[in-house]
This record gives sequence, structure tokens and C-alpha cells, in this order.
Amino acid sequence: MNYIIVGCGRIGSLLAYRLFQRGHSVTIVDHNREAFRRLHPAFRGRILTEDVLREGTLVHAGIEEADGLAAVTNVDALNAVVAHVARAFYNVPIVVARNYNPALRPMFEAFGLQVVSSTTWGAQRLEEILSAASGRVVFSAGNGEVEVYEVIIPAGWKGKSLGSLLEGTECLPVALTRAGRSMLPAMESLLEEGDMLNVSATFEGISALLQRLKREG
Repeated sequence: MNYIIVGCGRIGSLLAYRLFQRGHSVTIVDHNREAFRRLHPAFRGRILTEDVLREGTLVHAGIEEADGLAAVTNVDALNAVVAHVARAFYNVPIVVARNYNPALRPMFEAFGLQVVSSTTWGAQRLEEILSAASGRVVFSAGNGEVEVYEVIIPAGWKGKSLGSLLEGTECLPVALTRAGRSMLPAMESLLEEGDMLNVSATFEGISALLQRLKREG
């Protein structure tokens, strides 16, 4: 698929490389030539050093054949305008814009754009992790009979197996995240302090698990 990335900052450069790694055709646009130094050395997509608002730049970037466009500069007004033009005038199927300042999000909503606010999302995710010690629900199935919970492993469970933690509870492991990387855990997996564990559980199951973590942790 053909993608256009507008803005070669930290997000844009990483996004461009990730799409390239997946075998897509990627064009990244930035008016500052030095910005392209952020790109991974293995990136082999197309680089365009032009002002994206200049007449003809988006056409030069291939917007008429683009399957998707991401406007990810650190200027909200620019992202909103580019994303709106891509969707309204060039009918790009998938358009997403980065919202840099959360206070300006209503501007994107006025255009009806798909928006990713890294600041808002980051703050929300940090809040979620801080509150996970009490067993935060991340997914609910049916009428809530079974839910997926997120819990933090305390120091007292360091070096113990996942199986010993879940034994006798109505809990099944879904994922274990350590240092920001998730894995599919086995019952023999050894736990570390600060691990984030996702379990599928009934209310009785999560209640028993939280009591065990508190009592033995």
C-alpha cells in the first residue's frame, strides 16, 4: 500500500520506518532537510523536502494514489489542514492527524478527522498503570460475567511462578508485560516485581487474586 507521512519528527520518522518494514511504499514529507536524519538508516522510502502547503507538493508526494496519509508535525493547525485536504479534496481512504496540544482537539473534531493525541493518550496510559495495582478492568465480555483485568505484581511475588499465583482462582493468563514488552505467559513463567499481568477472570476470581497479591506480596 502507498502511504504519505507529513512531518519527520520523532513520531513521523518511526512511523515511516515501521510502515516500510511491513513492505509498504512510504513517502515522508518535511520542509527541513535535517529532519530526515531521524530516519532509521535502513529506511528506503521516498524523501520529499518541500513545504507541504506549497501548491503541488501533495501531488508530487503521490496523494492521488495514496491509500493513507498521516499528518504528524508538531503544529496542530498544519496537521488539521493537511488531513482535511487529503480527505475532502483527494479522497484518501485513511487519514489520521496528530493532535499535539490537547486544548486544540476541538479543531480536529470540527473537521471530523481521526485524531491521535500522544499527550492525552500518554497521560491516560500512565494513569491506568498507576491504578492497575487495584485490578483495573480493560475488557468486559457478555454482561460482565467475565472480564479482563490488569494488575501489577508486587515485590513479594518476585521469582515465583505465574502458576502458583493463579492456582485455585478463576483466572486465566492473557498477557504479561515487562519493561514495556508484552508476551504470552506460561504457567511456569517466573514473575518480576512491577510486571503487568492481564488475566481473564470472573468477579470471584479477580477478588481472590487481589487478596492473594495483597496478602503474600
